[in-house]
Amino acid sequence: MKEIKIRDDFIKLGQAMKLAGAVDSGALAKERILAEEVKVNGEICTMRGKKLFNGDVFSVDGEDFRVIV
Repeated sequence: MKEIKIRDDFIKLGQAMKLAGAVDSGALAKERILAEEVKVNGEICTMRGKKLFNGDVFSVDGEDFRVIV
C-alpha cells in the first residue's frame, strides 16, 4: 500500500488520484470515478469531490493508497 502525504486536513478524491499518479489528469480521474472504477475505504465511490481524511484508503486498478496527514 502506498502512502499519499498531504499538508491539509483533507484532500478531494480526484486530486488524491492525481497526486498518487493513479491518473494523469483530473478529467481522467472524473471518468474513472463516474465509471465506478474507484473504491474509498472498500466501497465504490462515484463522488469526485469526496473528501479523504487521514487514514482513508482509496483503490484504483487493485492498487491501494492511504492518505496520511
